Amino acid sequence: MRAVLATRNAHKVEEVRRILAPYDVDLVSLDEFPHVGDVAETGATFADNALLKAHAVAAATGLPSLADDSGLTVAALNGMPGVLSARWSGRHGDDATNLQLVLDQIADVPDERRMAAFVCAAAAVTPSGREVVVEGRFDGVLVRAPRGANGFGYDPIFVPLGERRTTAEMSADEKDAISHRGKAFRALAPRLRDLA
Repeated sequence: MRAVLATRNAHKVEEVRRILAPYDVDLVSLDEFPHVGDVAETGATFADNALLKAHAVAAATGLPSLADDSGLTVAALNGMPGVLSARWSGRHGDDATNLQLVLDQIADVPDERRMAAFVCAAAAVTPSGREVVVEGRFDGVLVRAPRGANGFGYDPIFVPLGERRTTAEMSADEKDAISHRGKAFRALAPRLRDLA
């Protein structure tokens, strides 16, 4: 199946290609369709935003579209930054500033209450409008200072439950095996046949 991943984020394209490699999906980036504009993520949930992007890109390209919306939910921040994770500091995609703002906001939170989760909703939509959406969740805790050079976003401060390393200290394969995006796209992949 040939499909467009509704993002221009090179890190995300590389990650989803790795995850979907066993499923015979020929995944192309939105970069191959420069005429397609960005889709505003105005939904209230990760699933809403994933479906908004997937529908818009499928309609604009005439190909099945895969999209995700994901983010960090922090218990001490009542689930925020949530759908605002990529623009938590006010500027979309400013990973370092977003990460530092979260650390500043929970600076006084004791270690035993620094629970967090990465959540990912992954959607697939055909040009005719058929759709499927699934969700993956990845629980952990937030450390007090960034560690590791792999990954992106909040990876340097997120330690999965049962681990000592941040996701930025893990190899790509280790992270993909347990991550929210890995779980969501592995759950979505077998259902792509139903849309074909």
